Amino acid sequence: MLYLVGLGLGDEKDITLRGLETVKKCSKVYMEAYTSLLSFGLSSTGKSTLENIYGKSIIIADRETVEEKADDILSEAQSSDVAFLVVGDPFGATTHTDLVVRAKKLGVDVKVVHNASVMNAIGVCGLQLYRYGETISIPFFTETWRPDSFYEKIRRNRTLGLHTLCLLDIRVKEPSLESLCRGKKEYEPPRYMTISTAIEQLLEIEQNRGESAYSEDTTCVGLARVGSEDQAIVAGSMKQLLTIDFGPPLHCLVIVGDVHPVEEEMLEFYTVGKSSNQTS
Repeated sequence: MLYLVGLGLGDEKDITLRGLETVKKCSKVYMEAYTSLLSFGLSSTGKSTLENIYGKSIIIADRETVEEKADDILSEAQSSDVAFLVVGDPFGATTHTDLVVRAKKLGVDVKVVHNASVMNAIGVCGLQLYRYGETISIPFFTETWRPDSFYEKIRRNRTLGLHTLCLLDIRVKEPSLESLCRGKKEYEPPRYMTISTAIEQLLEIEQNRGESAYSEDTTCVGLARVGSEDQAIVAGSMKQLLTIDFGPPLHCLVIVGDVHPVEEEMLEFYTVGKSSNQTS
């Protein structure tokens, strides 16, 4: 049996009781570590904290493991109980849907233990969940690659008056281009996109496209470490949010659409310059 277990967003204590019971009975436990991270990241201390709470040895599954060695994990699940831990909810990333499809094709039974994810926890900023349009992901620009395909999705959302949740890039154990050219993988240091980097890239795209989907005066909400004790939430224009230090990762951004009076009232609590831009 393959168990996909959501860990929630904050720390090791956010696992559900059902999730914890599931982990404890599995013979092997993997933790997916590239679509999101818990508040303490992937440090050895953080990993041992999880192992102490869960009472199991944990194997870190990076992108390479999941994409290239998934069949090995599924083979183990054919004859024993295997847990695959996912920060947030197991279906918060398409990678995990693909894993389920592959498991079912191999005749491996799959059970899912759900948990909170950024897709619903984003409601903490006061913008109502059913007033969001399509979610987008913003990747890091490189010197030769400056993607803007998500621009149309933002424009459509704003035309309909809907909010846009922007998930910001995470680069963990990514091989460098130079090492790939040499045929020997060497990994770049981890990188986590900040809200300011995301806004800078968004404004560059708007300047190039010139279709007025948004501007530096467009109201946004920046959120950091959602679900953690020290989560930060600040609302303001793109220009204003560029000046805010949101602290450690993970960050995400909401481009605000039309607001209901209750949403407007909630956003007031988090507006730049207010005394309470942090919430717990």
